[in-house]
Amino acid sequence: MLRRELLSVRNRLTADDVEETDRALAERARELPELARARTVAAYVSVGSEPGTHALLDALRAWGVRVLLPALLPDNDLDWGEYTGPDSLARIQHGGKMALLEPSGARLGPDAVTSADVVLLPGLAVDARGMRLGRGGGSYDRVLARLEGAGASPRLVVLLYDTEVVAHVPAEAHDKPVHAVVTPSGVRRFRM
Repeated sequence: MLRRELLSVRNRLTADDVEETDRALAERARELPELARARTVAAYVSVGSEPGTHALLDALRAWGVRVLLPALLPDNDLDWGEYTGPDSLARIQHGGKMALLEPSGARLGPDAVTSADVVLLPGLAVDARGMRLGRGGGSYDRVLARLEGAGASPRLVVLLYDTEVVAHVPAEAHDKPVHAVVTPSGVRRFRM
């Protein structure tokens, strides 16, 4: 129910709204010292009405950060490839699912994410505890489990619209809180 409501609000956004958010998120991300210190960041390419990541991806590269982007596997797990600029992306149609922009270069394997200092996560909402509500496909649940299994502890940051920071989202036993949320109006950190 909450996912449907949040997606409905996003679907009413204009292309200008998304583009404005894209620029604002890149600007706000500068407030995160962990991004400034990061050598490797696992990120994602926003699609549709998701809060935009395109300007942020290019800003990270300009800061000298190695950027890993996901490639969706048939079982909804994620492989990773390096982002070297807009020309390194290919539009991939995944069956009945939406088309995604994915890295067109060499695949580094699902475990490549464990080398990241920061993982930028997509989501639909985050609550006061730092619990993230995803789309429900489980791809990033697998990423978080892989990180934990490898003993990796990157900073986890979700990118959202201001209205998507809510009082409470449903959480299951395996769900892990994020360290911070970046919205167009600022950064909010969560105690861990």
